[in-house]
Amino acid sequence: MKLHELRDNPGATKPRKRIGRGPGSGTGKTGGRGIKGQKSRSGVAIKGFEGGQMPLYQRLPKRGFNKPNRKKFAVVNLGLIQKFIDAGKLDAGSDITEDALVASGLVRRKLDGVRVLAKGEITAKVTLQVTGASKSAVEAVEKAGGSLSVTAAAAAE
Repeated sequence: MKLHELRDNPGATKPRKRIGRGPGSGTGKTGGRGIKGQKSRSGVAIKGFEGGQMPLYQRLPKRGFNKPNRKKFAVVNLGLIQKFIDAGKLDAGSDITEDALVASGLVRRKLDGVRVLAKGEITAKVTLQVTGASKSAVEAVEKAGGSLSVTAAAAAE
């Protein structure tokens, strides 16, 4: 096989529809827009228009609020940390920081920081340094003989 012999599978690509190119094309004259009316004209965008009636999205009450400056944390469960330690991807002997979690592949990216939650069990004695943690996660780590410190410096970044 050579470069010039490369072809797409039959039926994988459709030819582009060329609108308004004469009667022989099948989409000439009105170009698939029908005859007359608002939608046959150019420059018309009537997505939520209901013929002058108040549109549904305006009739329904608005609820809730999205905080514009909210923080988004990468979430890690204790069970996963234990699994990565057992697999040898994380070293329980040294401090486990957010960078170590990213390097091991447990967290894809830090976002506004890493928050540890207590799902799963941890048996290894670990020293964790993260931006946030639930109370039950702190208790679980200390019960296993380790320590979990929440750093404010990482939260400020």
